[in-house]
Amino acid sequence: MIEASELHKRFVEVTAVECVSFSAPDAAITGLLGPNGAGKTTVLRMVSGLVAPSRGSVAIDGVDPRKDPARARAKLGILPDARGLYARLTARENVRYFGELCGLGGRALERRIDELFELLELGPLADRSVAGFSQGERMKVAIARAVVHDPENVILDEPTNGLDVLSIRSLRSFIRELKARGRAVLFSSHAMQEVAALCDGIVVMSAGRVVACGTTDELRERTGKASLEEAFIELTSTVRESELDGVSE
Repeated sequence: MIEASELHKRFVEVTAVECVSFSAPDAAITGLLGPNGAGKTTVLRMVSGLVAPSRGSVAIDGVDPRKDPARARAKLGILPDARGLYARLTARENVRYFGELCGLGGRALERRIDELFELLELGPLADRSVAGFSQGERMKVAIARAVVHDPENVILDEPTNGLDVLSIRSLRSFIRELKARGRAVLFSSHAMQEVAALCDGIVVMSAGRVVACGTTDELRERTGKASLEEAFIELTSTVRESELDGVSE
């Protein structure tokens, strides 16, 4: 389980995140939804231990990343917004290298890579250099690399961004497989269709704050809207309007 409690993050004179609290339980997919500039990536970086919060706390299966970073990292698989694959290496070499950094090796590591490549439909590409891969193929390799150590919790920052329909379908299936295996999955997205199709729970952010939490049906019922997209616009526009009113005063 991933837990965030009253997270604040301030960069010099700008408050990027203010009093954000939520949980992403095991065996569930939790979506972090918000417009550009809402603070989603900053929150994911704080949860991942990449950025220290100004205030508040994070727990990864009860482990605080600031107090025990190595143990927390071992429990996390992270796909950041920057993919960072080594273009001259093959898909297998990229994933193997990260597995070795996580202390894996030998036949067990090779079996794990084969399992992931089968789940992500990467088998035919395993021994090709990633330099010539499509965006969707590179994304799949990056996801395999992120979870090669079989972490209990997985964080995905906009994993379907810019992908074609077939790649999105493949990734959806893989994310559901992570849930079926009891993993806590937390991912951010701008795509309402992806969030509605995948998520058991949704955290809606706007202007650095959480404005609503719940299932798709709960958010629709709360706003009286027929779709998640309309509910999202209603929830986030209220925050934007209040900010504009504050500026005009």
